[in-house]
Amino acid sequence: MAAVTSLSFSALTQCSERKLSVSSTRFLGSNSNAFRLRMNFSYHGVILPFPNSAPKMVIQCMSSQTQTDESKSFSNGQYSTLLPIRQDIATVSETKFNFLKAYKRPIPSIYNTVLQELLVQQHLMRYKRSYRYDPVFALGFVTVYDQLMEGYPSDEDRDAIFKAYIEALKEDPNQYRVDAQKLEEWARAQNPTSLVEFSSREGEVEGLLKDIAERAGGKGNFSYSRFFAVGLFRLLELVNATEPTILEKLCAALNIDKKSVDRDLDVYRNLLSKLVQAKELLKEYVDREKKKREERTESQKANEAITKCLGLH
Repeated sequence: MAAVTSLSFSALTQCSERKLSVSSTRFLGSNSNAFRLRMNFSYHGVILPFPNSAPKMVIQCMSSQTQTDESKSFSNGQYSTLLPIRQDIATVSETKFNFLKAYKRPIPSIYNTVLQELLVQQHLMRYKRSYRYDPVFALGFVTVYDQLMEGYPSDEDRDAIFKAYIEALKEDPNQYRVDAQKLEEWARAQNPTSLVEFSSREGEVEGLLKDIAERAGGKGNFSYSRFFAVGLFRLLELVNATEPTILEKLCAALNIDKKSVDRDLDVYRNLLSKLVQAKELLKEYVDREKKKREERTESQKANEAITKCLGLH
């Protein structure tokens, strides 16, 4: 990645081409080579630019552990248990069923297709043996979700979908929002230097980042994901990082492979660009259809007026 500024949200949402084709593999998915998802986007005229729903399948995620990891949140620089120890490992079909059961209203296909893809992929992250909730991961998911659902017709429905999505994964949607907001507020008070030098200071978020660095360095469970990469990107954006070396230093401080982060942020940037174009095409289509209906209505009114006038004479 040439520079951190090249990944600003304003830049990510600019797209000028009208016909594009892109294929990305395992977007925001697990790093496991045992499972790959492919998302294909093609844009022609007014056809909605998203793939069909993911193939229907049942994937049983199994673990040899008798005690699975607990989901965690942070408070005063320490982790606290958010959710009970998992007793069962759900299948993908069960997670998708739970989502559809919790939110029964229809979702426009331009949003629903991507949501279903993300839900499957996040399910696989959620039930990995090494999975452990952390607020940077939560910040990344919240960032992706808010970008995806920007412009959704109803704010109330957007919040309800978020709740149903996270609860389908047997996690706490409120905690995702709370932790994401806490990280954002902390980052706004930092600068690039203080961000990468978190290990030299004490504090709630500093303690969280130190814990992640220890676990990523091999001293505990840590499962890198593209949501985590997006969470790092969001922190960089909030501290107004303009030097490409800041990302490199932050990755080094957290014991994260920068090449993986660069690759995953490129995938995220490309997805957002295609999503923006899809929404533009959809808006043009809706506006065009609305104009046609108005024209038909005006024509019908004119014909009725003429008929009425002729009838009077």
